[in-house]
Amino acid sequence: MPSFKIDLSSAIVFVATAPVPKLVNQKTGERAVDRETGAGLSTVGLLVSDEGEGNLYQVTIPETGFPEGLAPGMPVRVVGLKARDWENEFNGQKRHGISFRAVAITPAA
Repeated sequence: MPSFKIDLSSAIVFVATAPVPKLVNQKTGERAVDRETGAGLSTVGLLVSDEGEGNLYQVTIPETGFPEGLAPGMPVRVVGLKARDWENEFNGQKRHGISFRAVAITPAA
């Protein structure tokens, strides 16, 4: 499925929730990894404010793409944010949504 770049050049972005490891399997604790680099993946909540509107996004990012100590309330910059739609079927029910992935998150200057 194609992904779409998201322009945050005019937005203000804050960490809403600290990064947590993204799991493939909740029962076994198996961690999701980047297919290209093998880096473990994490999910971080970001509050994006732009043009008078604020939204909370859960963004997947490789563990090599964010500094230690990333904490709620910190202003950050997001590098390479993309959105991708997804759809799956589980127990006979179809689900769909949009996933967000970034290359890196850095503290705002």
